[in-house]
Amino acid sequence: MQPNSTIEKALDLTKRLIPRAFFRHIQPAYHYTLALLGAVVYRFPSRHIKILAITGTKGKTSTTEIVNAILEEAGYKTAVAGTLRFKVDKEEERNLYKMTIPGRFFLQRFLRRAVTAGCDWAVIEMTSEGARQYRHKWVNLDALIFTNLSPEHIESHGSFEKYLDAKLSIARALARSPKRPRIIVANADSTYASQFLAVDADTKATYTLTDAKPYTLEKDAMTFTFMGSPLCTPLSGAFNLSNILAAVTFAQTIRVTPEIIRRALEKFNGIRGRVEHVDAGQDFDVIVDYAHTADSLEKVYEVFQGSRKICILGGTGGGRDTAKRPIMGGIADAHCDEIILANEDPYDEDPIKILNEIKSGVKSGKAKIILDRREAIATALKDARTGDAVIITGKGTDPYIMGPHGTKTIWDDATVVREELTKLGFSKN
Repeated sequence: MQPNSTIEKALDLTKRLIPRAFFRHIQPAYHYTLALLGAVVYRFPSRHIKILAITGTKGKTSTTEIVNAILEEAGYKTAVAGTLRFKVDKEEERNLYKMTIPGRFFLQRFLRRAVTAGCDWAVIEMTSEGARQYRHKWVNLDALIFTNLSPEHIESHGSFEKYLDAKLSIARALARSPKRPRIIVANADSTYASQFLAVDADTKATYTLTDAKPYTLEKDAMTFTFMGSPLCTPLSGAFNLSNILAAVTFAQTIRVTPEIIRRALEKFNGIRGRVEHVDAGQDFDVIVDYAHTADSLEKVYEVFQGSRKICILGGTGGGRDTAKRPIMGGIADAHCDEIILANEDPYDEDPIKILNEIKSGVKSGKAKIILDRREAIATALKDARTGDAVIITGKGTDPYIMGPHGTKTIWDDATVVREELTKLGFSKN
């Protein structure tokens, strides 16, 4: 799925020749034209496949994967495009782009492949950044799931209101879609649900955590009520219960039977990089999670509130969302027994500056900086005692640590954890 067309190479050259200041001025028109050109080149593939978009600040990847599991269990042939992977029927590859939906003609080419493969549904994560660059244009939607909304990418968008509007532009795209029926599913626990539900659609459905009561949340599983009887899943946390309900509600709108939904959820074993338990036979928990906002960080910590916690976190990207750094430090201070601040994705910003800004929110003084991420993980694992939880957040399945001047280091938190556990004598076949 790598970009390789002559047209795209020509566009690359053109962009390099345009003065940067002028390009910033024409950028909206540039991206809009690319979206249209991609649709034309690949013959408007979204007209020939059902498309579900999933948007929100958190939960997009998990909801995407749960929806896909249900659709596959129901016998549908699916395509998936998101932060974790790109899949067309049985073929898949890891997303190594460091962006949920790459630009240029990527999405239109992906959809054409899905149509050619005979897929029934394409499930696509759609982000505010992608919408700001018109990557959702010329994609005729059948359905949209809205998961939640909290402040993110504020530097990029300019304000929270503009961030919200970028998300809502995806809902407006659903309203303009010529397809019927158009379905929108929204999280009623979010105060912004009403704004998404206000768009024109043929079917509007909501979900809320109260739908699953009574439910029990453990650190490595949950049991909740589905269609009047209990259902167990190895996923954990109230946020994952919300993601499950999003997927279930959508499945019900397209008349997937309760028996199929239950069977799919009972088989579902979790998602890499999302409250991922790394088990090498050690007598303490090790969790890798993508949490990179204050709200998501707190929710992950709450899953393990009964455990002594050693927490590794970073700045979640140089040059962006700087205001949240001391807030995230404060959340770690409130929940963690030991805090290690480690390099994440500094880009062109000084990584020590980033970590010191997080540290400023740790008023107890228990945070220490270990810049090297591998060393930080190794230190946490050595310090762990029986029953502890080592929680490593910020990167999840991100494939690189992004450094200055476009440099990148191949990386995977879970792989590094397994390597360091092996050095400590832990192994599990």
